[in-house]
Amino acid sequence: MSWTPVGEAVSSARLAEFYKLPAAYLNKQLQALVRAEILTSVSGPRGGFQLARRPEQISVLDVVLAIEGNDHVFRCEGILKDAPGGAPDADYARTCLISQTMRHAEVTWRTELSRQSIAGIAESIERRFPDAREETARQLMGIRGEREHTA
Repeated sequence: MSWTPVGEAVSSARLAEFYKLPAAYLNKQLQALVRAEILTSVSGPRGGFQLARRPEQISVLDVVLAIEGNDHVFRCEGILKDAPGGAPDADYARTCLISQTMRHAEVTWRTELSRQSIAGIAESIERRFPDAREETARQLMGIRGEREHTA
């Protein structure tokens, strides 16, 4: 959507077709992105979804948290309390080396995702695939390509 014209909405049906996803599944994700103020929903015959902010202002972490939630990926279940020498009242989420390692990995992962914007991803795709921007925008906006007109 970062390549569609500013102010133009893309229908959920067109997005589902473009990404080859079931419409019900995609609608659930789109609504999560609206709740997170990443997308806005536009009603009416030319309605659909559009970015709520500039692509430079939307991090990959914003998108991940909107869809997956903000819960920790690893949840310490405190199984060490039942091991030999375990203490039933110990806070293993804080003292367990596995829990600490997993938390460190998650913080590193989240930091990296927060550093990357969707605009940065779009720029990387354009460098690798120079026609991607035009072709994607055309498909998302429902504009027929030159090859389609001659058929």
